[in-house]
Amino acid sequence: NYQIEHHLFPALPRRRLGAAQPIIRGFCEERGIAYHETSMAGSYREILHYLHAIGAPLRGGQRTDLPPGTPLPFP
Repeated sequence: NYQIEHHLFPALPRRRLGAAQPIIRGFCEERGIAYHETSMAGSYREILHYLHAIGAPLRGGQRTDLPPGTPLPFP
């Protein structure tokens, strides 16, 4: 859904964000910067997975399924 492109170029019309994507992806690849793409459904799945993981301590569980270094909103 072109979130990276939108945040880099907020004034760029939505219909042009797709044209910017290969340029930005190439820029990131050349410099070793992570560029993550997913579908709309995939993005919701990732968000819900993250929210479920960070809410585990409140449910009495442990956060075991987050990659090391993932920022959390609480200690």
